[in-house]
Amino acid sequence: MWLTTVSNRDFPSRPGLDVATIQAEYRTWLDVAQRMNHNAVFVHVRPSGDAFWPSDYVLWSEWLTGRRDGTSPGWDPMAFMVAETHARNMEFHAWFNPYKASQAGNLADLPPNHPLARHPEWAVSYPQGSKSARLYYNPGIPEARRYVEDSILEPVRKYDLDGVHFDDFFYPYPAPKKDFLDQQAFAQYGGGATKADWRRQNVNQFVREMNARIKEIKPWVKFGISPFGIWRNQTSDPKGSATNGLESYGAIYADTRLWVKQGWLDYVVPQLYWYIGFDKADYAKLLPWWSSVVEGTDVQLYIGQADYRVGEKGPWGDPAQLDRQLALNTKYSVSGSIHFSARQVRDDVLGAVSRYRKAHYGGPALVPAMRHLPGIRPFPPKLNTAHRDAEGAVTLGWTAQGDAAVRHAVYRVELETADPPQLIGTVTGGAGRVSWTDRTATVGKAYAYCVTGLDRLWNEGPASMAEVVARS
Repeated sequence: MWLTTVSNRDFPSRPGLDVATIQAEYRTWLDVAQRMNHNAVFVHVRPSGDAFWPSDYVLWSEWLTGRRDGTSPGWDPMAFMVAETHARNMEFHAWFNPYKASQAGNLADLPPNHPLARHPEWAVSYPQGSKSARLYYNPGIPEARRYVEDSILEPVRKYDLDGVHFDDFFYPYPAPKKDFLDQQAFAQYGGGATKADWRRQNVNQFVREMNARIKEIKPWVKFGISPFGIWRNQTSDPKGSATNGLESYGAIYADTRLWVKQGWLDYVVPQLYWYIGFDKADYAKLLPWWSSVVEGTDVQLYIGQADYRVGEKGPWGDPAQLDRQLALNTKYSVSGSIHFSARQVRDDVLGAVSRYRKAHYGGPALVPAMRHLPGIRPFPPKLNTAHRDAEGAVTLGWTAQGDAAVRHAVYRVELETADPPQLIGTVTGGAGRVSWTDRTATVGKAYAYCVTGLDRLWNEGPASMAEVVARS
């Protein structure tokens, strides 16, 4: 699930909370994720050109501290969140809004230590003159683009991130009769291209460079983007989707199909925030289109699911809508889903979350391995013991072989049925002896267990020899 911090939508519940309260709230969100059998969280660590970590580039987030002047909270939330997430055996993807610079709309409203106060030539206010105006870094200025890249790469170096994640904000969504005021940069750097092509090239260069620079620092860190769900309509481009809505290609200059085809991403998460049968953007038509885009590439397809829309009038008033969408995902090359956002997952409006959890999230799941990233399949662990206590719970003990495994997966077969082995748990820890207790085992049933090792990228090694636990 996406855990949103802008405007304190999900977390923290309000700005300026003390350390203990914020940490408790984060653990509660991880509890929600664990109950859902999620294996990753996508945490909004740079919502508005700010930071949830001590940064040499940008100021502390006002959604954390309650201040825009960069006052430190006196602790490192990123280090805490990464450690807590990994302790639950979930991936931590740091979510950035790259070019958003401030919730302020005017340079005069910035504190003197803000990057744009030092480099006002990098700034664009949009939509200018509006109460909703915000400041952006100008993607067309190479120095500004490099500064944004450097500021995002800072936590890649400092923390044990599993992924770097962007949503769909590069150039802002267009406001009526308002142009993004980058004429001077276009005159200087346009190089004879049309302004639209130049803007797309600016975003393309940013995406390509970010992928390359992340991999230079830590080749195992995944890079993914969650774009608007429509690239282009078929009426504009025969390679486009059977849709009739806003096109990210022309509206926000995001050539998302190109990024996938060029392999500049490890995963893509289109925001398919429409219902099945919607005339302008039918989920059932966009899903196979995106599946065809990733076909033949190493890019994994996840789907951005619109939990936030449940309860709206019309088809979103049907609690089965997301259940049907997740069922449809299984028919295509979909590696997983991300739900927007955590608050809606927790609140379970109309019981829709409970419904799709029962059908699609009933047990744990491994993060899909990315074969193009550097990884090692661990040796099979040595399963030493399998002991049942008086209440029926079974405690397993095993020893990892080699040093590739950082976690393990536990499988179980009920011996008196024809059911296939089931993944029943994942366990953090690699070297030495590891133990884990199966508290779902039932008295009076015989089981066989085996264990596999997984490296940091979830590459799975061969299974251990099985251990049988007789009926009690």
